[in-house]
Amino acid sequence: MTTPYTQLEKKFKRLNILGDCAGMLHWDMATMMPRGGAEARAEQLALLATMSHAMMVEDEMADLLNQAEDDGDLNEWQQANLQEMHRAHTHATALDEELVEAFSRAKSTCEQVWREARPNGDFKSVVPALKEVLNLTRQKAQAKSQKLNCSLYDALLDAYEPDGKAVEIDEIFAKLEAFLPGFLPEVLEKQKQMSFDKPQGPFDLDKQKELGLSFMTALGFDFDHGRLDVSLHPFCGGIPDDVRLTTRYDEDDFTSALMGVLHETGHALYERGLPVEWRDQPVGAARGMSIHESQSLLVEMQVCRSDAFLTYAVPKMTQAFKGQGSAWSLDNFINLYRQVKPGFIRVDADEVTYPAHVILRYKLERALIEGEMEVEDIPASWNEMMQKLLGITPPSDREGCLQDVHWYDGAWGYFPTYTLGAMSAAQIYGAAERALPTLEGDIEKGDFSGLMNWLKVNVHSLGSKLSTQELMKKATGKALDPDVFITHLKKRYS
Repeated sequence: MTTPYTQLEKKFKRLNILGDCAGMLHWDMATMMPRGGAEARAEQLALLATMSHAMMVEDEMADLLNQAEDDGDLNEWQQANLQEMHRAHTHATALDEELVEAFSRAKSTCEQVWREARPNGDFKSVVPALKEVLNLTRQKAQAKSQKLNCSLYDALLDAYEPDGKAVEIDEIFAKLEAFLPGFLPEVLEKQKQMSFDKPQGPFDLDKQKELGLSFMTALGFDFDHGRLDVSLHPFCGGIPDDVRLTTRYDEDDFTSALMGVLHETGHALYERGLPVEWRDQPVGAARGMSIHESQSLLVEMQVCRSDAFLTYAVPKMTQAFKGQGSAWSLDNFINLYRQVKPGFIRVDADEVTYPAHVILRYKLERALIEGEMEVEDIPASWNEMMQKLLGITPPSDREGCLQDVHWYDGAWGYFPTYTLGAMSAAQIYGAAERALPTLEGDIEKGDFSGLMNWLKVNVHSLGSKLSTQELMKKATGKALDPDVFITHLKKRYS
């Protein structure tokens, strides 16, 4: 029987397919597309964005949403789906078509300029394009804040962390800022007594890829539904049935690319584990980016830097590169993967210093959105805050404000979800350990099936049925608690 709700499901299935098309074009743009295709790709993505927006804001959509509210026969999943439809509709109707199209073009153009600017550390060359992205982002924030009745920053944050509030993030980050300045020197002092013998390259890039693929397979990634490629900035994209992972390789250091692969595999396994029966509906999507990041950081930080995983993995690393000597010992790799050292690059940062990288970006992007600083101020402000938080200053903008694609690609309001995700990862993994008494021994043997099945049941298969905090309570027994993460850091590093 056709009802307003079933008509909505058909419309959102079409919207989902359009989004999938845009996702694959974005992946191609970051990995395979020749430089000369940039202008045409911007046109393609702008058309998809405006088509999706037009479908979302048509009068019939609002009528069907209102009518569906009176359907008393919807089950829990359908009710949650209708709620997510309303959220998407609210975001879309806040913006006019001209702004949607202009923003899509601007971010595609800016990302391509960034790809040229980053290797050269040439921030000045990207300033005009980034100013346009920021200008349009401010317009989006203004329009959405009025529709959502919230602050400018919260209006952008809601797209990545539904119902997230900057005031709550401020409270969580303040606790970290109070803890880290005293804890970091303590860890650094302790590590003066430890040795860190870095294996010497060069490490063949094909062998690096083979090693990464082997660990992806062990973790349960299905290569009939995804692939691994190379990009300037590691990411996980594509769609749940065709997940696209990327990393970047360094001939002198295989350990960084490997952890990049494992991190993105965590994202990919989440995408693959989303509820199949709701895959083409809003409720079947991931529950915001803090949960998404929790799954990547759970795999990378909680699992793959553990003694148990390294006991399993180091012999395979040694075999792959024919390693010899003390640098290839298990104890040395444990030290290397636990080494705490203030550095410039966020994606290479250790667990202890990583929050500082995120807090820096969070504070700067809020100031930029709220008009308290301008694009030209970014390099100096970035370097000043890096010195304040970590005691180091980037040698160039390549290692500083050009390192992440997010702002240049229009993803404003995303950054705090990284540290929220790290905290969530520690809490979720702790719950898995309590539920799976043999977990550590299984990981030592390279058996990740118990953990992945538990994650699928308690996180992945729930999609967006629950709010972030409801999901955390269901999986771990309580809402996000920063003290759990702090306890984890103390246990592992001091």
